[in-house]
Amino acid sequence: MLNAAIKNIPLPSRMARRPVSDRGFPVPWFVANINGEWDFRAIAPGAMVDAYRKRLCWLCGEPLGRYVAFVIGPMCAINRVSSEPPSHRECAVYAVKACPFLSKPNMRRNEKDLPIGKDIAGIHLEHNPGVSLVWICRSYHPMKVVGGTLFEVGPPSETHFYREGRIATRAEVLDAIDKGLPYLREIASIEGGERELDQHIERAMKLVPVA
Repeated sequence: MLNAAIKNIPLPSRMARRPVSDRGFPVPWFVANINGEWDFRAIAPGAMVDAYRKRLCWLCGEPLGRYVAFVIGPMCAINRVSSEPPSHRECAVYAVKACPFLSKPNMRRNEKDLPIGKDIAGIHLEHNPGVSLVWICRSYHPMKVVGGTLFEVGPPSETHFYREGRIATRAEVLDAIDKGLPYLREIASIEGGERELDQHIERAMKLVPVA
């Protein structure tokens, strides 16, 4: 039985074939089972490699089509990098509506007794941006970095910003970008990439909704 908070959100057929946790949430394919319990913070061994090599949806585990969808934050729209592989469009949209962290701006990550397998590559901003972006594209490429692998997302065919399970407004998207930009500027300053960052920001701003 689905959790009362998400029972009215249409469940994609592929996600309907996934197991449901004790709390009533469909278990994404990548989630690790630790001592008989699903831990949504942990990635199952080999999942990252299998998702890329076999071209499997990160959320339902079934084969992807020509177009793929990344669930990323506003800052990832600037550097065009994702720490996780892509999903089907419908699985990605379901995630931004049903996942507590993605759909609730005030939700914080639970870091207590964090299991092995949670850490993923890249620099991660600890705050909840309040806005999620479903980035739909045809191409993506793995990037080996210190600590693991990131994914460079290809040019978008569509982008859809969400907040609280609905399409986000321009003001909400701009607020989320403003919240994260100081962190990116700090990193760029250290690495000497201020000019490149400005170019990436200008490119990303063209994706912000007009209303």
